[in-house]
Amino acid sequence: MKRNLTIDIGQVAKRTIAVEASAINDLQQFIDADFEKVVELIATCTGRLVVTGIGKSAIIGQKIVATLNSTGTPALFMHAADAIHGDLGMIRQEDIVMCISKSGTSAEIKVLVPLVKNFGNILVAMVGNTTSFLATEADYVLNTTVTQEACPNNLAPTTSTTAQLVMGDALAVCLIEWHGFTAADFAKFHPGGALGKKLYLKVQDLCKLHEAPKVLLTSSLRDVIVEISSKMLGVTAVLDNQGKLCGIITDGDLRRMLEKNVHTAQVTARDIMSSHPKTIQQDELAINALEMMRNNDITQLLAMDGDNYCGIIHLHDLIREGII
Repeated sequence: MKRNLTIDIGQVAKRTIAVEASAINDLQQFIDADFEKVVELIATCTGRLVVTGIGKSAIIGQKIVATLNSTGTPALFMHAADAIHGDLGMIRQEDIVMCISKSGTSAEIKVLVPLVKNFGNILVAMVGNTTSFLATEADYVLNTTVTQEACPNNLAPTTSTTAQLVMGDALAVCLIEWHGFTAADFAKFHPGGALGKKLYLKVQDLCKLHEAPKVLLTSSLRDVIVEISSKMLGVTAVLDNQGKLCGIITDGDLRRMLEKNVHTAQVTARDIMSSHPKTIQQDELAINALEMMRNNDITQLLAMDGDNYCGIIHLHDLIREGII
């Protein structure tokens, strides 16, 4: 293929986005009684939503299934071509089947649809042609009709697959709200990766990785330096004789004190410390600790169990866990 030397890449990209954005906006008119009934049926189904399709629609179907599963709605993907060669066995009597297709007339769909109907399962069509074979055979229709593809030849699935994807998201979000699915629920299904850690990792999970640096109010400058250096967190808490938190000393505090050229032999922790340290309860989410650090332009917080000091959470802990 020869390169088109007259192409304005920026304008082509903007035109593509405009065409697809217009089509997505038009989808609002297709949110009808069938859509609402499908949400209700899926929400109250004792089985799963089995999503099927062919070609690009199959790829969209896999994404919809992934979104549903991750937000508490049991779903699985069944490729339409594989279905008629044995994978129909994955459909249970209590399942709902949703078939995704732009045309609704592909050969695989025409073979698959009667088989699903013979099983007695509810059949939902997500289709871009409401007069097609699939639409007329389905129990419920989710209309994803688009006026044109973004492809200049009006051939490659572009706008149509975007419409399918957004309609799937609309289903998923309605089901999230139907079930009252919360961030805590989301965390149960996303224990790995940065996203999951933001939802479940707590301050105590990180501060227990270190020894808790601490000195007494009367500790000497030498003891303070040794404690900060040995714990390698750049900070130490300052406690009184009853173990109550009184302040904090950072390596920055030490540098500023030394710059004053004071007689260091008589300096104690009380003389160096900041008496109003930033603290966070150990049962708080680690992501909240990050927000506090950002808001206060600091790199560590003192972790507390009620009024009791229990350790340090450092910015490096959050970086290491991939939260930042």
